[in-house]
Formats: sequence, C-alpha cells, structure tokens
Amino acid sequence: MRALVSLPLILSAFVFPPSYAQALSPQQVTEIVAQSDKAMRGDSSYSEATMEIIRPEWTRSMSMKSWTKGTQLSMVFVTAPAKDKGTASLKREREMWNWVPSIERVIKIAPSMLSQSWMGSDFTNDDLINQSSIVVDYQHSYVREASFDNDEVWVIDAVAKPDAPVVWSKVTLWISKQTYLQRQVEFYDEFEEQVNLLQTFDIKQMGGRMLATKMEMMPVDKPGQKTVLTTHQAQFDFKIDDDFFSLSQMKSLRE
Repeated sequence: MRALVSLPLILSAFVFPPSYAQALSPQQVTEIVAQSDKAMRGDSSYSEATMEIIRPEWTRSMSMKSWTKGTQLSMVFVTAPAKDKGTASLKREREMWNWVPSIERVIKIAPSMLSQSWMGSDFTNDDLINQSSIVVDYQHSYVREASFDNDEVWVIDAVAKPDAPVVWSKVTLWISKQTYLQRQVEFYDEFEEQVNLLQTFDIKQMGGRMLATKMEMMPVDKPGQKTVLTTHQAQFDFKIDDDFFSLSQMKSLRE
C-alpha cells in the first residue's frame, strides 16, 4: 500500500550532524528521501492490517493483506467484512486494476481515477496501491529541522517534476533522523492548497525492521474525519515472483 499507503539497521547511523543541516546538498536530500522510501517498503513486503474509516456519524472497519515488490508491483486483498471480502487491487508499473467479486469484474483504474478514494477511505488509490515514486517523480529540497512525536526529523519538500504522472503537485515529508520513517506527510494539490495530512505513530520492530504500525490520514477541510491504518503483522525482503502480481492471481486470492 501508497497511501497507504512506504530500513536496514545499518542505515540508522547515516545521520547528518544538526550543525551541518543547512549545508545539505540536493544529492544528500534526495538520498534521504530514497532511504526513507526504502524504509517504508523494503525490497519486498507482506503485511496484515486493519483499516478503520472514521466519520462524525459512523465508523466502519475492514481487514486486509498486502504484498509489494520494489516500487513497481503491489497487491491489496480485503479479507473482511463479508460484503467486501475478496475485493483486491493490483498495481504493475503505471497500471492499476480492481477486482470486484460481487460482480465478477476487473475494473481498470484510469490515471484520472488515482486521486479517488480507495474503498471509501481517506486514502486515495495512489496513496494505498499505486504508490507513485517519491524518489523518481519529484524534485527534493531541504526545508528545516523539526520534531514530531519526540522524534527529530528533516522536513523536505518534494515538488512534482513537469509532466510527472502523479496525483500530488507537492508533498512535504517529515523524515525521522533515527529510523528514516516518514512521521508526517502533507499532500498539496495543483493550486498549492493542502488537501490531506498523514501522521504515523507506534513505532515498533516488526519483521526485522522498525515500522510505523499506526497511520492516520486526515483531510484538512473535514474535521472529525480520518482513516486509521493499523499494521498487525509484517515481513520484509523475502523472495516473491513477479508472476504473483497478475490479474489471474488477483482474482484467485483466498483468505
């Protein structure tokens, strides 16, 4: 998941001294973003999570499993509730599909639909499954140092390159100096208006690496509305064939 929604322990020593922060070169800033991107997903990953969609009048939840390989292959499979069970989303490179078992139909997701809500949540198709490359499709610049949830962070602006096939024109990343995890992410539209805010909590070791086990996505103009994604189990850096990420596999997944 983008997104829904994103490190080997040896990288924990890769920290620039605070006094040197203002002298970070563009290459160093991009390297921080690249390491953060890898920290969020690894070479491959598997996770089991619960998504809670919270609205002022109601709340609903769903459970899911997800797999990724690199930045080009990902799959999300809904395991509960019963009415959504079996629904799946697949991403291969720049293409994305949804499988809706109730109508036995595969729906191709057009690029114009990447900004739409995934399963009625506050995560977009792009956030959770497409996961546009924050490294390749954006230019990066250092903003400042800050603190989030008692974690010292670099604040970095990522501005979309011209003609990049992305949803967000700018993304501001709050990246932990200790773990390289993204602790806060601000999403901006083409008018430079902030649309969503993602915050991460409950950092734990899971699957051999540090992981933010709780993510909260909130639309900034809708008080009382958010989606909480809680990870219960995760594995990283295992062997998985590209063929797993196929339309036939998406339709045949079982709990």
